[in-house]
Amino acid sequence: MELSEELSHYGELVKKKLSEAGIVIGDRVRVIDDTRVYEGILMPRPILGDENAIVIKLPNGYNIGIKIREGTRIEKISKVKHELKTSIIKEKTANNKPKVYIIGTGGTIASRVDYLTGAVYPALTPEDLYELIPELNDIAILETEQLFNIFSEDMNPQIWCKIAEKAYEKIMEGYDGIVIPHGTDTMGYTAAALSFAIRNTPIPIILTGAQRSSDRPSTDAALNMICSTIAASKAPFAEVAVVMHSTSDDESCTAHRGTKVRKCHTSRRDTFKTINGKPLAKIKPNGEIIMQTNDYNPRGKDISKVNLEAKFDDKVALIKVYPGISDEIIHYLIDRGYHGIVIEGTGLGHVPQNMIEALRRAVENGIPVVMTSQCLWGRINMNVYRRGVELLRIGVIPGEDMIPETALVKLMWTLAKTRDMKEVREIMTTNIAGEINVRSHYEV
Repeated sequence: MELSEELSHYGELVKKKLSEAGIVIGDRVRVIDDTRVYEGILMPRPILGDENAIVIKLPNGYNIGIKIREGTRIEKISKVKHELKTSIIKEKTANNKPKVYIIGTGGTIASRVDYLTGAVYPALTPEDLYELIPELNDIAILETEQLFNIFSEDMNPQIWCKIAEKAYEKIMEGYDGIVIPHGTDTMGYTAAALSFAIRNTPIPIILTGAQRSSDRPSTDAALNMICSTIAASKAPFAEVAVVMHSTSDDESCTAHRGTKVRKCHTSRRDTFKTINGKPLAKIKPNGEIIMQTNDYNPRGKDISKVNLEAKFDDKVALIKVYPGISDEIIHYLIDRGYHGIVIEGTGLGHVPQNMIEALRRAVENGIPVVMTSQCLWGRINMNVYRRGVELLRIGVIPGEDMIPETALVKLMWTLAKTRDMKEVREIMTTNIAGEINVRSHYEV
């Protein structure tokens, strides 16, 4: 028989044994070596590693490598069929359920593992997610579109605009909610962008993702998608929110306001936290929604007030202050024609003395400078210490309790509207989408 391309990466001994047994990639096999017996699905061989060690996926979802010797027996148990039943699933969906539109953008939640390289790559369409998570069909009538298929590090303001335009289009078509699968690394930026770009949404716009790909036993993709679809279908709030695991277990998810959310851990499933505020809600996979605050925009049906303001100025920089930072960074941004600067300052909103004149020059050149704090929680107060007062005097705009990422996105959005310094200051210090709290509460 002709060996598949994936099988050809194995060594001659393995190929001989697999060929004699009529085994190809994807078959369920039994490997007998001395007194040990393993059963699982034959996977492609990674490029690196021993060419005479085969990789099988065990029933528990984990992959193992097994060294093949002359005396090792490999038996074919069965052929595994992978058939998509999306059309059948859609036909079984009841017509009286809420209508939810899924806008695919890529990321780990829509990823598979490339077993030749060991890398995770965006490959799953939203339809594939239906097949992986049949519970979604009990929640809503689902329609999907793969708008983008990229990693979140490749997001940019132009793509934010396309996502916002598509979401606005579906709001105007009467959908009950929108779910946007997205890579987790920059999900907070996109959530903030959509919060400003779509004003007065009458329905929830939910971003969700996964820390671990869908084919891993510890994946968080299923629960996140289920809870996101529940939120989009019937949550009482009409806001942009990120819905992800509440804790490291699989009991519930939390809905975080799009302008107050940050990814706080590289790999934990409960990586997303609400910063300087309370989460919107806790969502359980049984459909229960437990609101965590009374401060939210309520769901409605009136689409007459929805406004699309999807424009962003990408000539804005976010600068983190650190000991020894040079003022050359600020002068460089001025000389290269940047339109705005967000400073992630120390503590209550400070920079080293050597940066004062550079920031003065930026403001005098019509470049708004917004101050935020690199601390995770709390708000800036530039009236406490002399350095803060100096910054206020030269015209630096206080960012209140906005997190730096949200301040960056908001300044991009603001500068796409106006370059007038007075108008920019007014917009940046006004709460538009829940990004600024009037008061800071200790328990937050």
